[in-house]
Amino acid sequence: MKILELAEPGPLRDAGVSAILAGTKTAMTGLPAIYEKEGEPLPAAGERYSVIDSEGRPVAIIELTRVATEPIGAVDDAYAHAEGRGYRDAADWRSAHEDFFRSDFVAEYLGFVPDFDDDTPVVTQRFRLIETLG
Repeated sequence: MKILELAEPGPLRDAGVSAILAGTKTAMTGLPAIYEKEGEPLPAAGERYSVIDSEGRPVAIIELTRVATEPIGAVDDAYAHAEGRGYRDAADWRSAHEDFFRSDFVAEYLGFVPDFDDDTPVVTQRFRLIETLG
């Protein structure tokens, strides 16, 4: 089973993990460039992940139910709300994701700061909580 590390360890990961455990986070988003850098194929529906917290402990198992590569400009309010982080709408979601994907953490990992326009592809992933651990 693959391991899912949301964001970087710390408050952002902890908030995401808490939202998964509470059942309010049922979606997450990635950049194709991150998968390319890892040498990994894009995720697919049916894959299961062990979600780890900031301490590296497995806390849940999730299963992807839908995966799509789509333009960032096509993400709608319903998807933004499914991210479980309290986004008001798709514009709020987009702003937060562009900020994260341009962060020092991501830029250092990728070796560049990504540019964004309405057509920039993102990997949208819907999932369901299978089991909580510990």
